[in-house]
Formats: sequence, C-alpha cells, structure tokens
Amino acid sequence: MTSPAVPAPVTADDVDRARERLGALVRRTPVELSERLSELAGAPVWLKREDLQAVRSYKLRGAYLFLDSLDEERRAAGVVAASAGNHAQGVAYACRALGIDARIYVPTTTPRQKRERIVALGGERVELVMTGDAFDDAAAAAAADAARTGAALVPPFDSPVVMAGQGTVIAEAMEQVREDNGREISSVVLPVGGGGLLGGCMAWLAERAPEVHVLGVEPAGAASMATAVRAGEPVTLADLERFVDGAAVRRVGEHPLASVLAHRPRLGVVDEGAVCTEMLALYQVDGIIAEPAGALAPAAVATGLVRDPGEGGILVVLTGGNNDVSRYNEVVERSLVHEGLKHYFLVTFPQEPGALRRFLHDVLGPEDDIVLFDYIKRNNRETGPALVGLELGSRENLEPLLERMAASSMDIERIDPAGPMYRYLT
Repeated sequence: MTSPAVPAPVTADDVDRARERLGALVRRTPVELSERLSELAGAPVWLKREDLQAVRSYKLRGAYLFLDSLDEERRAAGVVAASAGNHAQGVAYACRALGIDARIYVPTTTPRQKRERIVALGGERVELVMTGDAFDDAAAAAAADAARTGAALVPPFDSPVVMAGQGTVIAEAMEQVREDNGREISSVVLPVGGGGLLGGCMAWLAERAPEVHVLGVEPAGAASMATAVRAGEPVTLADLERFVDGAAVRRVGEHPLASVLAHRPRLGVVDEGAVCTEMLALYQVDGIIAEPAGALAPAAVATGLVRDPGEGGILVVLTGGNNDVSRYNEVVERSLVHEGLKHYFLVTFPQEPGALRRFLHDVLGPEDDIVLFDYIKRNNRETGPALVGLELGSRENLEPLLERMAASSMDIERIDPAGPMYRYLT
C-alpha cells in the first residue's frame, strides 16, 4: 500500500490528533449496514453516513479543524474560501461557531439548495459570492481575494490540516464497525474530487490498517486524480462533466496527490448515469437522500467495481446529502438513459392521415411508451420530421424495436447518445 519513495504529507498520528481536537465539535455519524448493497456485493456493506453530519457533509471536519487552528490575529483578518457547495457549508458553520468573518466563492452552477444553506449556516458572518461555472473558477477568485486582502484562504482539500480533518471519517468508522459489529473491514470505498478525503483516509489506513484494500472512485467525466497519477503531477482537465458537482474538480491538490502516490490506492471511475441510478436506489429503497458525490462510492459497489470485498466486508463513505429536489428530473432522465431504457429518434412521417397510427401499430412494442413527441405539420411538404422519445419496459426490448424500425417504410434515425443533440435532450 505504501511507496517509501514519495513522502506523505499527512500521518496517522496527524489524523488521530485531529480527531481528539475535533472532539464534540462534529457529530459522530452512524455506520449502517446496507442490505441492498450487501446483496449486490455478496459481502456485508456498511455505509458511513456523513450525510447526517451537521452540514450534511463530511467537509465540516476539515474546515472546522483548519479554522480552529488559526491564531487570533488571523481570525481577526477574516477568511476566504472556494467551494462547489459542501466545503462552503462547513466553513460557514465553523465561522459562525468560532466568530470568524468569511467571503465564500462558489460557481454559478452550485445548486440553489447548497447556496441557501451556506447563507443560513453562516448568518451575518458569511458573504456569498458566485463566479464562473466550475469550482476552479471560484478557487481562482478566492485566491485572488486572499492575496489582495490578506485574509486566510481555507483550502477545500489541498492542505495537510484539512486532509487530517477529513481522515477522521475513516478512523471513526473503522472503530464503529469493530465496536458495534465485531468486524474488521477488508475494503474501503471513497469518493474522489480534489483528493482531500482520499489522501487523509489513506494516511491513517496505511499505518493503522495496512491490510485494507482501498478504492478511490471518480466520476467518469472528471477523473482528475487518475490523470494526475499517470502524469506524476496535478493536471488541469480540458473537459469536465459537472453533474457530480461535489467531485467535479479540474485539478487535484498537490498534497492529496502526494498522499495517493505514497500509498497507491486503486482508482476507478463510475459513469454519471450509474451515479443517478444509485441516487434513486438510495432514495427509493433505503430512504437516504444523497447528492451525486454522496452516491459516488455506493455506486461503485452497485456496479461491481469492488473486485474482492474480503471476509470482513466493505466500508463505504456516503459523503453528503445536499441534493436539490429540483434536480431529480435530471437524475431520473440520466438513470433511464444509463439503464438503456430511454432513447430518442427522429421519425420522418408522411404527412397523411393514419401515419402516426401505423407507427404505433407497426413499430412500437407492447411495453414501449412514448414520453416525448414533438411534431409540427407543414402543409407545403409531403413529409415532416418528429422528435420521438421512447421509454422501454426493459433494455432487452431495444434490439427488437430497432429491427421493426428498419423494416418500417418510415425514415427513422436514432439520435446518437454520444452526440451534441443527445446532450441537449438530457
């Protein structure tokens, strides 16, 4: 697990000291057995419920530890922070508790629910500033503010202090599984954004439980840690899929990368559609409201990314529950597309009576449902295109549907899921 050629920025002792210092300042969130994921994995799966933290995210741990470590002079000068939402809530909560003023920068794409919670948690201590369309834009603005005003910059992940705070999640969870269930965990699954959680947890596990297999999971469209590991240094991603906003980071931190290079956990990716499917399963089956980044690690288990769970079982960190209810339409859509249940077509209809009836009779199967039909008749044309969205009863129905379409006299074009029009539709 450990490569001595690369010095680690955080040690297990740092994490243990952080845990002592945080004490009662953060909640000891529960660890719960997930029967659904256990059945899928073929081994016990425990969820560390950081969505039940005071700010509904593990980010409070690192932010509180960093702010509590500032001396009086630096506290008086105020702080600035950048965040996709959860780090900001941790900073806001800690600033209000410690009496520190803060300016917090978030991208304009931050869900409304997170923005409102930042303001509510920070009260008069916090000024919220929206800028850019990704975390990295907000980070640049916060860094410029700190350089200009002398305020302390509270890093969301690229800080040994913050990493030590985040590492308390795993130290606490391992103890809980041991004490409450008499188990020694074999595998740990952690989501990865900027790398602070993975780096801090790896530091503790490498010394306290080196036999544990660790899987760090990134969104498929934002695999900045895997890119950095291949390059041996942080790399700025040219393209970024922002849906898993809590883990969509263009560039990982230098300190987290150093920890990953020192300890070499296995890294993997999960498709954003699979994250949506897991969000819905968590909500509908387990009664857990998880944000996309919170569902990232559980989705790795659900999709079989954990290769060998071991006899002790799997510990999964569910990192956050700050999900805006208005996003669920998109979550359902992405999940259906990922599951192969929703497809879009351009159908060229002859502009004559009975054309739609023939399409319904000759092309659609008994379990196929039209969920979108956009067509405008133009009297000066013999044919007219319609945009048709179909939801299938099962993914096995797709091939028979395509065969009936090919046999039809109508011109039917399937919209490529990888194309720009599909991205517009979904």
